[in-house]
Amino acid sequence: MQKDIQNLKICIIGAGMGGLTCALALARAGFSNIDVYEMASNLGFVGAGIQMAPNMTRILDRLGVWEDIAKEAVVLNETSIREGATDNELGHVDLKYIRETYGYPHTVGHRSTLAGELYNGCQREKGITFHFSTTCENVAFSPKPSFMAVPRDKTVPPSPVEADILLCADGVKSSARVALLNKLGVTAHVKDTGQAAYRIMLTREQMQDDPELLALIDGDKVIRWIGEKRHIIAYPVAKQNIYNLSTTQPDVNFAAAPTATYTTKGSKKAMLAVYGDFCPMVHRMLDLVPEGQVCEWKLRGHAPLPMWVHGTTALVGDACHPTLPHLAQGAAQAIEDAAAIGVVLSRLPDPSPESINKALKVYEAVRKERAETLVELAAASGRAMHLGEGEAKKERDRQFAALKSGKGPVPDKWADADVQKVVYGFDCMKAAEETFEKSFGLSNGAS
Repeated sequence: MQKDIQNLKICIIGAGMGGLTCALALARAGFSNIDVYEMASNLGFVGAGIQMAPNMTRILDRLGVWEDIAKEAVVLNETSIREGATDNELGHVDLKYIRETYGYPHTVGHRSTLAGELYNGCQREKGITFHFSTTCENVAFSPKPSFMAVPRDKTVPPSPVEADILLCADGVKSSARVALLNKLGVTAHVKDTGQAAYRIMLTREQMQDDPELLALIDGDKVIRWIGEKRHIIAYPVAKQNIYNLSTTQPDVNFAAAPTATYTTKGSKKAMLAVYGDFCPMVHRMLDLVPEGQVCEWKLRGHAPLPMWVHGTTALVGDACHPTLPHLAQGAAQAIEDAAAIGVVLSRLPDPSPESINKALKVYEAVRKERAETLVELAAASGRAMHLGEGEAKKERDRQFAALKSGKGPVPDKWADADVQKVVYGFDCMKAAEETFEKSFGLSNGAS
């Protein structure tokens, strides 16, 4: 890599999965002047369980962090889709074939482990500097991207920052996206999905006196209990010491909340009532959640954007394609974004803004349609899972019944082999290399 390309000043707003992976991919590609700005004071022990499919783990392995993440991961070998009220199995899918087909098993882990190991990978690279407890305000895009870095510590004055490349990975509430859309005169808004989620983590100690619950945490199975407008997905994480439950239900508590509100302290009584008609085993798990520790998340999306790239600025992850969790691909798609950006920028023929823009347009070409397709597929899968009584539900259950004899599609798209082929079989880094070569008229990638 040429010295003037290597020294390009790259600023990343947001240290979530997309921002961390951007930093790591670019540093490993040879860039040496990377600054990451994050409003939180540290990464912390954040989030809950996360599914790690082959399209994600393939990238993490290439970036040198998968081995340490895998030490705590649990390999899932089967999935069971069950009726919430009765616990009767509607469908069953063997997941062991995934390792043989895609090179990596389907695994699950804790979000904090994934974020932590990405951060550790970044710490091993000399070219990355983190700025925690810092917000980025007054984002502008010409002649070069710029913003005001505002530390939370009021004794430290704000400082102007100018970048050669700006990557905005600041999530569904992205202020950078708002600034970019305003600059371009584009109207696109965060949209309510009408859904909310409880995220629950039960320890082995909490479950140890109940043989049925202990069998769940000792298993290698992901279970989805489904009912009208609601479902619960659950699996063991952290070397099977924690049982992770993630729910989706109609958004009631946030209906009158301010636009900026995404989480609220939940009521245990209300949570139990939402799943009151589910089976006794689900009740026993939910009843283990300590009073005062119920937290509910509002699930929001965003209208598709006309573009992700402007000049030498690009949007990344939830800033441009937030998704519902029903396909378990939110973090994976942000990581695909970052990996593609690492590929295209590492092949820059020169440091000019025109070449940077052209390379970022390759990133957009590789990622935009795919990410938006998976966003819609996740939404469609949620609709299928949440059907009430009626002909559509009868047809869905007929499909589940056919699945037991090895025929037909899986209504839960996350578990459908044809969908898995589209999601897991795609190598975004290879696609980025090939598209870059075509765009820049190269027979071999630039070094």
